Amino acid sequence: MQFVLPEIKSLDAQLVAISPQLPDQSLTTVEKNNLKFEVLSDVGNRVARDFGLVFTLPEELRPVYAQFGIDLPAANGDNSFELPVTASYVINRDSIIMLDFVEVDHIKRLEPSDIIAALKKLHTHKKE
Repeated sequence: MQFVLPEIKSLDAQLVAISPQLPDQSLTTVEKNNLKFEVLSDVGNRVARDFGLVFTLPEELRPVYAQFGIDLPAANGDNSFELPVTASYVINRDSIIMLDFVEVDHIKRLEPSDIIAALKKLHTHKKE
């Protein structure tokens, strides 16, 4: 996504990620991956819950996560094993969702070209 950041910014928009990780964990993610956009912490998945995006990681998958070194309780600051499903939104300045993408398969993501197209449409309407 970082390769489209200049185009996103040129359309007077910004990219923001929201994570259930504790603030220090989110900061580590930003630094480790050299992210050039803001990552906000949604501790307790409050925002994700408002959007209906929260699921509980099944018991049988928890050891798999642990084998990969993913300690959800430590990262998220609770023992809920709750995570948000993948979601992307383009939201206009009036807080209206203009494009949404929600996918339970965390591998699938909204295509950057779709985001840019939605932003261009918003940018064009703003000029009119």
